[in-house]
Amino acid sequence: MRSRTLLIGLLVAAIAAVSAVAATKSGPRKGTSASHVPPVPLLWKVSDGDNDLYLLGSFHLLKPADYPLSHDVELAFDDAESLAFELSPEEMNSPALGQAMAQAGLRTDGKPLSHELPDPMLRQLQAWSKANAGTLEAMGLHGDMLLAFDAWFVGLTISIVEMRKQGLDPELGLDRHFMARATKAGKSAIGLEKGKEQIAVFDTMGKVEQLQFLEEALSEARKPGAEIDRLHTAWRSGDAASLWEGMALDMRETYPKLYQRVNVARNDAWVPKLQAMLDREGSEDTLVVVGALHLLGDDGVVEKLRAKGYRVERVCTGCAPQTPVGAGRKPAAGKPSAGSKR
Repeated sequence: MRSRTLLIGLLVAAIAAVSAVAATKSGPRKGTSASHVPPVPLLWKVSDGDNDLYLLGSFHLLKPADYPLSHDVELAFDDAESLAFELSPEEMNSPALGQAMAQAGLRTDGKPLSHELPDPMLRQLQAWSKANAGTLEAMGLHGDMLLAFDAWFVGLTISIVEMRKQGLDPELGLDRHFMARATKAGKSAIGLEKGKEQIAVFDTMGKVEQLQFLEEALSEARKPGAEIDRLHTAWRSGDAASLWEGMALDMRETYPKLYQRVNVARNDAWVPKLQAMLDREGSEDTLVVVGALHLLGDDGVVEKLRAKGYRVERVCTGCAPQTPVGAGRKPAAGKPSAGSKR
């Protein structure tokens, strides 16, 4: 089950939780591809006749070779007067967010994490900690300090450290990229939710979910890069089917309550805010940058807006028309829907 990677893919605050990794020496990075073919991340245009929304699927850690982006994405940014992200730039860039996540991850029962770990998992964690002692010390986690945190925070730390080894950098994530560009271009930017809401997704995980989260992180660390490489490749190529079937669908079927909490409930909370952007007076267009998996399937923001009657089209110059992923009988993507304009 890929709940760990999916949670990291859906929750941008997870990156801020261990943002100190970005400034540490995490070991040699793998070289990036010599190819300069721009990535074509998932992008949809939603219209109501005067205002447009561009829905762009983010990857929260990226590589230098992932830039520049496709021409379609660049045009969407140029056309937008404002931007919206999961979290506002002010909160995302504030040290307080990572501090709040770390504070939430501290154990409160007075016992170290080792007290609740099965012996095999504890040995795996000890081996990983020993192998990455330099990185952990650079993060301020000396000796057994990692055991002062809950399993979800330890799993998150392992995942981000391992992603850094693969050359993925949180400072290069699509969210931060467009936050910086919006500031430089003088475009306003807002957040669709608060960091405390994302932190609560982790902090309310049950013990069984937390141990699964940590177990998956340790398992992936033994075969570094395999899972995240598949996800990153699918994101670069705009492969909605692989992202949906390889990640979200598995979680929805295996852990429906967690999927409901981390994906569906948040999508449902965002849709009225996105509708307000479409229905407002004037003709202001907005580029919305959120985790790519929020845009997929019949639970995703794209299909929820299509069902409201807005005109929806996939923006991907040169892409063949595709069936909306997980959307059943919905109109084919890549072409305007037959839904009415507002």
